[in-house]
Amino acid sequence: MSSERLARHADLSAEPPDKKEFDGLVRSGLERLGDAEREANSVDGRFDLAYNAGHALSLAALRYHGYRSSNRYVVFQVLPDTLGVGPEVWRILDKAHKMRNRSEYEGAIDVDATLLRDLIAACRTIAAAIAALPPLQR
Repeated sequence: MSSERLARHADLSAEPPDKKEFDGLVRSGLERLGDAEREANSVDGRFDLAYNAGHALSLAALRYHGYRSSNRYVVFQVLPDTLGVGPEVWRILDKAHKMRNRSEYEGAIDVDATLLRDLIAACRTIAAAIAALPPLQR
């Protein structure tokens, strides 16, 4: 992970990690991800749950490294630095973020099964990378 790149990012500010906050974000992300995987839920609902799971988990990774973002989407852009995941993960989350904004601000949502499947898989990749981190002590 590149803490030097994180330190230079204009939308990030240093803030010591907080174990309770980190654990809460991970718990929230995993619970939402589990709900997003329930096929009995609507596709739109599952998308919303998966997107929010991805955000919570990505924010947990950023907080683990001692940073906070002033912009919601940045937590996805810095995933290569916080968890070492590649563009195949964060680009899906970026696409989901844009779709989430269209839904929130324009009322337009057109989630398809492929995007939902890819979003859930991206969240699972992030969750696995977080699980592989050394325990946070603070």
